Amino acid sequence: MTNGTLITVAPTGAESAKADVPALPVTLDELVATAKECEAVGASVIHVHIRDDDAQPSLDPVRLRETVAALRSSTDLIVQLSSGGSVHDPESARLAVLDAGPDMASCTMGTVNFGDDVFMNRWEFIVGLHTRMQERGVVPEYEIFDLGQLWALQRLLDKHGLPAGGHVHVDFVMGVPGGMPGTPAALVACQQALRELPDGTTFSATGIGRFTLPVLLTSLGAGGHLRVGMEDTVTYAKGQPVESNAQLVARASAFARLAQRPPLTPGEARNLLGIPPR
Repeated sequence: MTNGTLITVAPTGAESAKADVPALPVTLDELVATAKECEAVGASVIHVHIRDDDAQPSLDPVRLRETVAALRSSTDLIVQLSSGGSVHDPESARLAVLDAGPDMASCTMGTVNFGDDVFMNRWEFIVGLHTRMQERGVVPEYEIFDLGQLWALQRLLDKHGLPAGGHVHVDFVMGVPGGMPGTPAALVACQQALRELPDGTTFSATGIGRFTLPVLLTSLGAGGHLRVGMEDTVTYAKGQPVESNAQLVARASAFARLAQRPPLTPGEARNLLGIPPR
């Protein structure tokens, strides 16, 4: 069990609309301000989706580079770009995310039904993303939406080698309609399956919506790490909208301290994940 807790904040995502969730950070200034607030209360990684001038999901390469630069100049957070974008983005644009030079990027390990849509991740695309990250020194976070995707990850590592930095870190995304449930039993099953992956593999867990707290508490108890943020939930409690991403990070940090696994600093998180210092 790791002595500290890696806390990732996912502040925006591609699903919620600014008109419905006014507190959602969609401009660069809003994102930077959110990042600074979340770092101050315990986050060490920021998982980034960006929006265009109309607050719609975007993978614009210029905006991505500007976002990475702004976050680096304003915080010490590890910058992790989403290579998922939205479910409608083409593979070429998703691969081009790496051109922005992030510290990390997500790598989803299989296709999954995503509500009424399909989040497509072909094997050839996964291999291409993994090998490009190896070449560029970008550390992946392998996103796992279902138990079978862990076996796909084992196949990927066996055929194409360890990721940049040599450390394997996965994030269990739980409670998406079409993926695995956000239950303690499902998380324990995933944790047990990690035994087939390289020694030292670590995991975070993300509970979507009403599964946020059960997944958070189970992950802490199982020696895992946490991802929270308004990408994953826009309610703090039943009938209570989230006020800010920092509110969610502060709650996760408080639980981590209660578990005697306080939040890792960005520097400590870099050591854990195999990311070189800036």
